[in-house]
Amino acid sequence: MASKIRPNFQDFLPLMVEKLGGDGLIAELCNGFNLLMDSSKGVITFESLKRNSSLLGLQDLSDDDLCSMLKEGDFDGDGALNQMEFCVLMFRLSPELMEQSEFFLEEALQQGEFQDFHL
Repeated sequence: MASKIRPNFQDFLPLMVEKLGGDGLIAELCNGFNLLMDSSKGVITFESLKRNSSLLGLQDLSDDDLCSMLKEGDFDGDGALNQMEFCVLMFRLSPELMEQSEFFLEEALQQGEFQDFHL
């Protein structure tokens, strides 16, 4: 299920960090979130993920794969991904970045990259 997604992110996220740096990576993840989200709800729902997945080359994922992706990242149990949940999921899908993720997350939070996240 979600394992079909993992190789793509494992291949590209470390390269993105190398090319863009921490700030650039967070900005690109936020752009990815904005492409996938339901603009009327401000979160990624199953419907918005299915409708917009082709924008990120994920059009071949099955409904089960998409549901698995949502469930894996949905920390608050509301059935959707907010911006923070999406970005954390992208880091979790890239084990190489997990070692550096705390630094990038702290940096982004300090700079106000996540508008609706509160500690």
